Amino acid sequence: MKAAFLANRGVVKISGDDARHFLNGLVTTDMTKLAPGQGRFGALLTPQGKIVADFFITELPAADDGGFLLDCPREIAQPFADKLKFYKLRAKVLVENLSDRLGVLAAWDGELSAVPEASFADPREPRLGWRCLVPVELANKTAAAIGAELVDAALYEAHRIGCGAPAGGVDFRYGDAFPHEANMDRLHGVDFDKGCYVGQEVVSRMQHRGTARTRTVRLAFDGARPQPGSELLAADKLVGQIGSTADGVGLALVRIDRLAEAVEASLPLSADGVAMQLRDPVELPKAPTRSLA
Repeated sequence: MKAAFLANRGVVKISGDDARHFLNGLVTTDMTKLAPGQGRFGALLTPQGKIVADFFITELPAADDGGFLLDCPREIAQPFADKLKFYKLRAKVLVENLSDRLGVLAAWDGELSAVPEASFADPREPRLGWRCLVPVELANKTAAAIGAELVDAALYEAHRIGCGAPAGGVDFRYGDAFPHEANMDRLHGVDFDKGCYVGQEVVSRMQHRGTARTRTVRLAFDGARPQPGSELLAADKLVGQIGSTADGVGLALVRIDRLAEAVEASLPLSADGVAMQLRDPVELPKAPTRSLA
């Protein structure tokens, strides 16, 4: 089993008598289904349905004063905390950015020999393993306790990309992407049966009408890696943009109709002059009959 401390992740804590109700009215995941020892994946959206922040959330036991820990990108942890405070109004909640005290240890390729407190199975996809919220100084001790070899975070990034899990800030832009574009609907990040939350109307309409035109897909390539932000071309037509890449696999945000049409027409895909191949063609809809232009 491998484990890596993810220095690019931060932790925000929400506590107080109204914490669960407060979060449930804001985020895409159903907070009523969360209990200590479990984790859920979700996002805070704009009223227009765009992702402000995506995160994992776990509940602390009542014996430890309760509350919720949100594992999010460290670079947006403080703006995320500030946004939650903006929504706080008179709710009895305390929002704290604990990123200087807590971080994230990801573990994969095996079973934990012990489950530390504030640890949970990654709710997106079983292959992604576990997440343990620990201080950086306890990373080695925690890895040993769960029976894992501590490795470089780059190996986890390659694993994440290989599993097809997009990361905010590189595979999609915060404030610009809908949950469907980041595949959050497929990665258990949106609960379509829960009550109201910010941006719900837009996301529900997109789900029920099937109007998502852009998706994140996996691509395979040989040789040099295309740079993040590179254009993905089908022959000479733009179909998307490259995100993160590692070990011959990359993620790209694409117009699914254009990509499906290119695949049906057997047009070559490339980015930065590197030949690319679609890894998951079955996930594309049937190509439309109009031309690629």
